[in-house]
Amino acid sequence: MIHIFDVDNTIIKKTSAWYFLREALSKGVIRFSRIKGLPFDWLKYKLGKPNIDFIEEAVKPIAGIEKGVLEEIARSSFQKAMKGNIYTEAARLINEAMERGEKVIFATSSFYTIIKPLESFFGVENSVASELEFSDNKTTGKIVGKSIFGDRKKIEVEAWLLKNGVSPREACFYSDSYTDLPLLEFCGKAVAVNPDRFLAREAKKRGWEIKRFAKTLGNSSFFQNSVSFEKSS
Repeated sequence: MIHIFDVDNTIIKKTSAWYFLREALSKGVIRFSRIKGLPFDWLKYKLGKPNIDFIEEAVKPIAGIEKGVLEEIARSSFQKAMKGNIYTEAARLINEAMERGEKVIFATSSFYTIIKPLESFFGVENSVASELEFSDNKTTGKIVGKSIFGDRKKIEVEAWLLKNGVSPREACFYSDSYTDLPLLEFCGKAVAVNPDRFLAREAKKRGWEIKRFAKTLGNSSFFQNSVSFEKSS
């Protein structure tokens, strides 16, 4: 069995990009004028009419930022805020699966640069995520290939499973979003976690398991001694 987790609003409260951008804005690395269109894209998403290329559009204004700077912001935002906002039950599910010797990966439209600290925290490797393009260690304002969003996430996970010799029937996918319906339908088991209203309706119709996570790790050291987790709190 392989457990595939969406990240935003599934493993963590809010979105990984939100924590990252808040840190980047506070350090003056990114200015709000560069990302002022994001609230409108978020509204379209909430209304069920997402712009499937919004991620490609969003990265254009951040060309020229050094890779090391972005990696440091990712580490800092994780330690300051994201880690404390990991859902306790999501952490428990991941930890227990890994203790049973079952594979766990993330499948997210967020950028690998942003989720790498989360991967390290759980001891997860080789996740499926969008990737920023770099040239001379600076962002080009483009993405490698396409963003991992909607149908594209299903396609990328399908390729990952094929490459690693895993049948879709052996895969359990956890997500909060209606945009992940293609992948939820593709995997042998679908679990709706904190589903938005569109996914909640579909999950009930199809008899999928629904989980509601609320409690977060906060400053707790509950998992401090777990071998599957980073030794820090």
